[in-house]
Amino acid sequence: MGVSMSVPEKGISVVTVDFPPVNALPVRGWFALAEAVRAAGRDPEVRCVVLAADGRGFNAGVDIKEIQADGHEALIGANEGCAEAFAAVYECETPVIAAVHGFCLGGGIGLVGNADAIVASDDAFFGLPELERGALGAATHLARLVPQHLMRALYYTARTASAAELHAHGSVWRVVPRAELRAAALELAGEIAAKDGRLLRMAKAAINGIDPVDVRRSYRFEQGFTFEANLSGLADRVRDTFGKEGA
Repeated sequence: MGVSMSVPEKGISVVTVDFPPVNALPVRGWFALAEAVRAAGRDPEVRCVVLAADGRGFNAGVDIKEIQADGHEALIGANEGCAEAFAAVYECETPVIAAVHGFCLGGGIGLVGNADAIVASDDAFFGLPELERGALGAATHLARLVPQHLMRALYYTARTASAAELHAHGSVWRVVPRAELRAAALELAGEIAAKDGRLLRMAKAAINGIDPVDVRRSYRFEQGFTFEANLSGLADRVRDTFGKEGA
């Protein structure tokens, strides 16, 4: 359980997340993930990083129960941890491929929205249920996956979009049966890793440099409204209904 790293092929590092039962990451998990991705990117032998997960789904966001138990300290930790993990994916010195299966919710959107490419299983679905959990954030990253008006509708309704729908919008590279997900992600990673390593790193820096949105600053701006909702007591009233029958 936790965050692990492996090198299945030369030039490729796989960072795998495993926090049962649903990969809702605790504060320590977000920071561990950030460090693993950054470490992989710093390795001069690595030319592509694959971000994957074990278990029922790719990512269910933050551990709401931890926040309910530990209050503002956990909330601040989760916000800082998410910001670091999302930034680590975006700022990774080499391209990052997200291999997504099952649910990709909340913080999962922050990860895949900042990835360079997404390969998904045909059972994968993506969404931001933040408004139902007393939080705000990651619209920055959802906007990188779908057009603006669809992003807003998905955000306000907390609905999800399927891997096939995102593939139609061009944000998912390939959709495959779940059993073939890891192989498909490694296939794309291998094609990328076959390129000159130094030039790949230059290409990543160049592409980030022309990005029209500062994703780190934009996400932190969103997080400010999460703090406002918490200080007003609004977030607690919404969050206290999380997981309860009839909520």
